[in-house]
Amino acid sequence: MLKSRIIPTLLIKDKGLVKSTNFKDFKYVGDPLNAVRIFNEKNVDELIVLAIDATANGVEPDFKLIEHLAAECRMPLCYGGGITTVEQAGKILSLGVEKISLGSAAIENPELIQEMSRNFGAQSISVVLDVKKRMLGSKYYCFIKNATQNSKLDPVDFALKCQRLGAGEIVLNSIDQDGTMQGYDIALIGKLRSSLTIPLTVMGGAGSFEELKKINHKFYPIGMAAGSLFVFKGKYRAVLISYPTLEEKSLVLD
Repeated sequence: MLKSRIIPTLLIKDKGLVKSTNFKDFKYVGDPLNAVRIFNEKNVDELIVLAIDATANGVEPDFKLIEHLAAECRMPLCYGGGITTVEQAGKILSLGVEKISLGSAAIENPELIQEMSRNFGAQSISVVLDVKKRMLGSKYYCFIKNATQNSKLDPVDFALKCQRLGAGEIVLNSIDQDGTMQGYDIALIGKLRSSLTIPLTVMGGAGSFEELKKINHKFYPIGMAAGSLFVFKGKYRAVLISYPTLEEKSLVLD
């Protein structure tokens, strides 16, 4: 039976671990391998690693880094960034990664989802939708290339297309809430949660364990991903890798 999950998300840029706000103002926060080693000790449900500069720069995945990450990681690992071919996906999965994540490539070439699902199984294919709300009105759009290009696609419509093509999971990432720690976009989550039958993971805005608990109660079962919540501490955002203790986690997921 599917259960809710609490998932740290690590963003990699120029081989370093970074955090952003609204997909801008990147702050270096450390070495990704060290972060993985710390998360290994904290009973983490799953880990998402996204190389955010690979797709934007048009370069293929850093297979050596992925190999090191997979070797260190003792929890299920989802990797995304620069994956544009079935062959690349197969190589990444062969290195010990459980799931590959498609972002811009899924929008630019949706048939890739179907190809990968047929080759590796739907459970291995996750699609990340970076979504932003229109300045005026209530319309949402999917963006690509690190939120620099508006695809003009409606996130619900495209998520349903991904589901039909064989995606095993949708990761909904709010550009507006990214790094703000001001809460998830509940209206946006509700739009997708009520439409999809495959697992949904949400990302962008988590600022407290109470927020995770609220989302879990409202949308159970759901994946709750966060970056800043697990790498920053206090109002001055000191870097500290953290994760709920077993007691805190049980309160969130109760």
